[in-house]
Amino acid sequence: MPDVTGWRAKVAVIVPSTNTVVEHDLAQWRPVGMTFHAGRMHITNPNLSNDEEFEGLIEQLETTIEDAVERVLTCKPDYMMMGMSAGTFWGGLEGSKQFTKKIEALSGLPVSTGSTSTAAALNAFGVKRIAVFSPYQPVADKQVSTFFTEAGFDVVSVTGLRCKTATAIAEVTPEEIGRTVAEIDGPDVEAIVQVGTNLSFVKQAEGLEGYLGKPVIPINIAVLWHMLRAMGVDDRIEGCSRLMREL
Repeated sequence: MPDVTGWRAKVAVIVPSTNTVVEHDLAQWRPVGMTFHAGRMHITNPNLSNDEEFEGLIEQLETTIEDAVERVLTCKPDYMMMGMSAGTFWGGLEGSKQFTKKIEALSGLPVSTGSTSTAAALNAFGVKRIAVFSPYQPVADKQVSTFFTEAGFDVVSVTGLRCKTATAIAEVTPEEIGRTVAEIDGPDVEAIVQVGTNLSFVKQAEGLEGYLGKPVIPINIAVLWHMLRAMGVDDRIEGCSRLMREL
């Protein structure tokens, strides 16, 4: 029997314990009758100051994700979303597929990830030449570039903001993001993609789309959109990018 509040669906969302943006974004643009329930991965060392530390974060996620999935399954969700993105790009296209298979096997649920969702959004818009920005270090940006290239996109650039800690990602200002988008945009770029789920960008993306005249895809909205369409939910939601309004 459906929950009184989540009468359309209950959705599990796996997030790092350091993340403060995913739950905000989902609450802000939550479809009526759907509820979101976090399984938080315990991050004991949030240091991301260099490539080695960033790889250490990926290792932490790998060791804690099973517990997070196990705990959130006790609320009997209908679907699972990944509220973390770096690990979903690791290993390129094949690594992304293996990650999804692993979570589907652990949870017994269909899963939407950051990598597959952003690729699906780009394909839905029919664009190929993209510029990407992230809060990451170079080691992770290389993984992002590899994934999109192997998924069939022409990656003009991947620019990392080099955030020093996992929590510092949520402290990046709209002004800094605006400068970054201006630097990576150009007449040869058909779409801007933002990765890094703890980077607050959704409302800003909405405004930038009108100004730039091209799709600007925030990863949190891409995963939400992918989950909704996979579940057969066709709701159009205002204020969070063309993706949710048009596709």
